[in-house]
Amino acid sequence: MKAVITVIGHDQIGIVAKVSQKLALLKVNITDISQTLMDGEFTMMLMGEWDDSKGDFETIKKGLADLGTGTGLDIHIQRQELFDAIQKL
Repeated sequence: MKAVITVIGHDQIGIVAKVSQKLALLKVNITDISQTLMDGEFTMMLMGEWDDSKGDFETIKKGLADLGTGTGLDIHIQRQELFDAIQKL
């Protein structure tokens, strides 16, 4: 499965490391990534991909939500199909 993940929040040391480490633990491969810092606010968008037999969407969503709560970041995940459909509207 493929999904789009967004991370938004006040800049802090190690955001990319924390998110990528969590994704690795969840067996999600980062296939594309973009990030920027604007006036102290961090934003990142990435494409993640995983084998459905090694992880399910809800487990990954919960793991990222827990990371967001623990770090003060707003982390969202959306299935690629849904993301693509919204972009066509």
